[in-house]
Amino acid sequence: MTTLAEFMIIAGADNRPPMLEKSLYDSWKSRMEHYRENKENGRMILCSFQNGPLIWPTVTEADGTIQTKKYEELSATKKNQDDCDCKATNIVLQGLPPDVYAIVNHHKVAKEIWDRVKLLMQGTKLSLQEKECKLYDEFDKFTFVKGETLYQYYWRFAQLINNMNVINMSMRAVQVNTKFLNSLPPE
Repeated sequence: MTTLAEFMIIAGADNRPPMLEKSLYDSWKSRMEHYRENKENGRMILCSFQNGPLIWPTVTEADGTIQTKKYEELSATKKNQDDCDCKATNIVLQGLPPDVYAIVNHHKVAKEIWDRVKLLMQGTKLSLQEKECKLYDEFDKFTFVKGETLYQYYWRFAQLINNMNVINMSMRAVQVNTKFLNSLPPE
C-alpha cells in the first residue's frame, strides 16, 4: 500500500522551507541552513547565500563590444550555478511572512535578501540585550493564570524557557524548577 508521503514524492512535492517567526529569528536561521543543506546542490545554494550570484562571463565581439553570454552558451557547471542562485532566492522568499516579504521583495539576489532579513530581525547587539531583559522580566513575572489548565500553564512556561534558550540565555535548573513550582496555585 502506498502512503501519502510516497504519493508526494512521486508527484514531485517538495517540503516548504520553515516560515520565519519574528521572535525566533535565530531558530529560523538554523532551520533554513539545514533545509538548504538538504537540497540537491546544497553547497552551491549555500555559496549563493554567502557570496552572491554567479558573475556571468562575457564575450568580446569582433567589433570590440563586450556582451554577456546567454544562458545557452554557459558551461554545464555555470548553468547549474545559475539555477542554484534562483533556487536560493526562492528558498529564502518562501520562508518569509507577507509583511517581511513586502520589505525585501525588491531584492533579487538571495544574499541581499538574507542579509536584509538578518538586519531586520536581529538588529543590533542592543536589541539582543533588550530581548534578554524582556525575557528575564517575563520569567520573573510568570504566574499561573486563573482558569488555565495545568497543560496550558506548562506549555506557556516551556515556550518561555525555549525562547530563552534560543538566544543562549542560561538559567540554572534549580531556578527554572523552583519558578515553575512556586508559580502554581496552592490547590
